Formats: sequence, C-alpha cells, structure tokens
Amino acid sequence: MKAINQILFPSPLGEDKSSLLLLCLRIAFGALIMYHGIDKIIHFGSMADHFPDPIGIGSKLSFCLVIFAEAFCSAALILGLLTRLSLIPMIFNFFVIVFVFSAHAPYGQRELPLVYFIALALLFFAGPGKFSIDYLIRRKLNERE
Repeated sequence: MKAINQILFPSPLGEDKSSLLLLCLRIAFGALIMYHGIDKIIHFGSMADHFPDPIGIGSKLSFCLVIFAEAFCSAALILGLLTRLSLIPMIFNFFVIVFVFSAHAPYGQRELPLVYFIALALLFFAGPGKFSIDYLIRRKLNERE
C-alpha cells in the first residue's frame, strides 16, 4: 500500500531531481529546435529571399533572426548559458509563429509551435537549474561577494 501511495501522491522533488528534469527539458527542446536552425543555415542561400516576413522587417532579416533564435540561442539553452536571455528570442520566434504567422491557420497546424512556446516560457520562469553554466557563474559570483 505504501508503494501505491508514493506513486499516487509523490513527495516533492529535491533540488537535484528538479535540476535534472530541467536539464532534460533544456536538452530535448533545445536539440529539437536547433535541428531546424541548422537546416536553415544549410539552406540559407535558397531560403533567405523567400522566407516569410510576418512582422514587416524584410525576408532576409526575419530569416537571420529566426536562425539566431533556433540555432544559436538553442545551443545556449542546451548548455544553460545565459539561459533566460537566450530564451527571449526563442519565445518571441514561437509567439510570432503561433499568433501572427499562423494566426488564421487551423489549430492542428499551430499545435506544435504552441507546445514549443509554452515549454520555452515555462523554462524561462523555472530557470536553468543546477546543471548549467549559469549556475556555475552564479556560484562564482556569490563566492566573490
């Protein structure tokens, strides 16, 4: 009976387990998004001039900003380096996809970008956890004070 109670009503996760879960989320979502960014870098020449421009800043600039968010910011997310700062362009990217570019598309076409948007927003508020470069930097800064 005790085992069933632990499954149905688990005790709160400790800091290490929570940080491990945050690491897994950072790696999973960062890698999934990075794949799209790397693909855009590889096909830059053929995609840049024809990339959608949903906020009116030009196709090439839109494309470069999406590459920055998807390739470079997702790499920082995986490492836990300037995590919250790197999440801002990623969250903005998916906000534009869901609420501007695909605003009139059926829900099924917006569902996956919406999942990314929500996951990235939650990571923004949760922070990177202990298993990150940000944590190491914060620890070093606290030692100096």
